[in-house]
Amino acid sequence: MNQSHPPPAVALAGVSKSFGATKAVSEVSFAVRPGTVHALLGENGAGKSTTMKLLSGLIEPDAGSISIDGRVVRLRSARDAHRAGIQTAFQELTLVRDLSVLDNMLIPAAPASLIGTLRRRRVAEEVAAHFERLGIRVDLHVEAGRLDLAQRQKIEIARALYRKPRILLLDEPTSALAGSDVDWLGDLIADARAHGVTVLFISHRMPEVRAFCEDMTILRNGRHVASGRVGDFSDAEVVEMIIGRSLDQTFPPRRAGGEADRPAPVLETRGLCAGAKLRDVDLALRPGEILGVAGLQGMGQKELFSACFGAVPVKAGEIRVDGKPVHLSSPADALHPSLRIGFVPEDRKTEGLFLKLDGTTNASLPVISRFRRKGLPGFGFIDRAAEREETDRVFAVLDVAAVAAFKEAGAFSGGNQQKIAVAKWLVAQSRILLLFDPTRGIDVGTKHQLYELIRAFADAGGAVLFHSTEIPELVHLSDRVVVLYEGRVTARLEADALDERTIMATVLGGDVRSGEGAIA
Repeated sequence: MNQSHPPPAVALAGVSKSFGATKAVSEVSFAVRPGTVHALLGENGAGKSTTMKLLSGLIEPDAGSISIDGRVVRLRSARDAHRAGIQTAFQELTLVRDLSVLDNMLIPAAPASLIGTLRRRRVAEEVAAHFERLGIRVDLHVEAGRLDLAQRQKIEIARALYRKPRILLLDEPTSALAGSDVDWLGDLIADARAHGVTVLFISHRMPEVRAFCEDMTILRNGRHVASGRVGDFSDAEVVEMIIGRSLDQTFPPRRAGGEADRPAPVLETRGLCAGAKLRDVDLALRPGEILGVAGLQGMGQKELFSACFGAVPVKAGEIRVDGKPVHLSSPADALHPSLRIGFVPEDRKTEGLFLKLDGTTNASLPVISRFRRKGLPGFGFIDRAAEREETDRVFAVLDVAAVAAFKEAGAFSGGNQQKIAVAKWLVAQSRILLLFDPTRGIDVGTKHQLYELIRAFADAGGAVLFHSTEIPELVHLSDRVVVLYEGRVTARLEADALDERTIMATVLGGDVRSGEGAIA
């Protein structure tokens, strides 16, 4: 072999994998140059995660071959992948929530003495030093389930790096990260590349692909569409190859209207304090409006949304609906027919869906009593035909895969799962939607569908409280934006003042303000 042209670090040749009648990947071939960062792009369900699982040894291909450094390998288990120098940080986090951070770092193997007991002190020191090098500050003995999503994602990445991979697979690593954490990841990727590590990087965010990656491969419907240098393709060309059509306008237009057109608020907070962070927050959300909430991770936005859904107790202040104070002791109160508040949370897999239940059950569960057969006492007498009719109608509006009606939610791509998580609040006929980073980890085509849905919901008179870790979404979807910093509202921005520079300045604690001191 000519040393000036070393073999690919990773190469797939005619790889296919089916699950029943579904072809997840079909005759996929592409190669990754050693020591480079290679993006793998495509819609949810395009075959990206299946490809990652094939390379991770979690599943085997039905046909085709996988080569590492020019040698065909058979990856029949995760251990085979580890022996080949492959480590993976998955988007769907694999941390065991009831184990400590340290124990999670040592899974699946840990150093042991001759009598089989873990040399925990030395290992703890090694892990602590590893975290220090990576800039991660976390108690090694805290249970992983007590950490927020961004912290768990960083530990997932840290664990993959701790095992000293030659090939690092990153499956949507930034979907749970925002702001400085994305920059943190960029530094880690650059450092890994400088040490000769080859990185395969799945992302739906083109700015990150352009910042981190040299090459890219695009999959669509399980097939290879294109590969090449990132700089050789425009964003419009990438989008068209990913979804098979062009998107003439990514964001729907805002509804015209001014201050005089604003109706009375449907949801208000006055001096609201909740959780460990949120302090003295005043805001007002009106019918027909998308009110954006901007803030770096951990600035109180999660407490705000959770309090408005009754998921965390209010410490001080009040929440008002239709001008009247309400006491939300639990999410069941938020679902009351007089309130009808729906909440799409940050983590759809652990907070938004029951992955073992089918789409119909997930979508109808918040209001299952509505489908109880009339005149029949007791429980278990559900009018399944009426339930299916209503959920099918909403699924059609959201373009959810038809088989979602009777198939487990966990079997679907992130995009379809998120559509089901949104669908249940449309089945519940919500008039207030709390959307916490609803496009996290979904592809550009599905994002566009959700943008259209959110705008249509507001234009029909619904009210949307909307947080996103992607600043362009706040700029182009919101009618107004409030900025949280250290748990307080520090800026209020009208539509004509919304731009990425201004929002970034305010979320970082800058003094760019609009209407300071007034209720939003």
